[in-house]
Amino acid sequence: MTPLRIVVMGTGPFAVPMFRALVASAHRLVAVVTRPDRAAGGRRPARNPMREAAAAAGVGVLDPERVNDPAVVASLATLRPDLFVVCDYGQILSRDLLAVPPLGGINLHGSLLPRHRGAAPVQWAIRAGDPVTGVSVIHMTPALDAGHVIVARATSVAPRETAAELEPRLAELGAGAVLDAVDRLQATLLATGSVAGIGIPQDAAQATRAPRLSKQDGIVDWSQPAALIERLRRALEPWPRLTTFWTRGDGQRQRLVLDDVEALPGPAAATSSSPGRVLDTADGRIVVACGGGSALAITGLVPEGRRPMTAADFLRGSSLLPGAVLG
Repeated sequence: MTPLRIVVMGTGPFAVPMFRALVASAHRLVAVVTRPDRAAGGRRPARNPMREAAAAAGVGVLDPERVNDPAVVASLATLRPDLFVVCDYGQILSRDLLAVPPLGGINLHGSLLPRHRGAAPVQWAIRAGDPVTGVSVIHMTPALDAGHVIVARATSVAPRETAAELEPRLAELGAGAVLDAVDRLQATLLATGSVAGIGIPQDAAQATRAPRLSKQDGIVDWSQPAALIERLRRALEPWPRLTTFWTRGDGQRQRLVLDDVEALPGPAAATSSSPGRVLDTADGRIVVACGGGSALAITGLVPEGRRPMTAADFLRGSSLLPGAVLG
């Protein structure tokens, strides 16, 4: 099949394996569109993995503030792209912009759509306790993550897997899925003269939301079941991480990042204890009462201003005792 002229749109690390797979393919990448670099408070701009990957591959970069601005749409049209390939970009493409390439646009998304539509599908899949997740490549519409699914590939979520571990696996899975989707687009165009209606429509009734996370999402709500808190710990790695607070005997409030935890069925004491109360500090762990009579064992943590340590090491130099309240 004839190589396509492709514009890739992406910013974060999830898009990089897909980009590299396209670079290695027969297709021609005519530009990368990414978010503009921004610095706050005198700090350096945040790292942009796609900008770095494009530079390494010798592909030109555009970074408009508003990709749907008519001047930007006109500029992209001069590149004569056959297809937009979008992943981890950060802006929703308008109908006018999607009409520029004859094949429209495809988007690589980190879940099995329609489950977990939104900016943080990997984190929400772990939070929900999904045993299986995956990637979807959709034919784009102006609605968020709502296009027909061209390719979907599934993978199991390991019982102790964090978002920091799962996301790179899904990104690699997505690279092959994108190449497959491009092949299907071309084959459909050759067979029918159009790609309208390609893929499988999503069932909107089955859609769930996966909004972007904030620091507030990392504050432990001890009234939740321990199993959910354990999943949150894994979902929030590497950011914003799971955090609680302890008011020490000297009245100072200390922030504690929970580095490793285990959900317990809950000792009998958990049923009658208020959520957040420390039930036990024996055996090198901190057992805390949670919602529904469950309990959470903290086995690793990062005290404010200190290095990561085991709960046993923390307890040796701490006055934390059963009866203390976290939160």
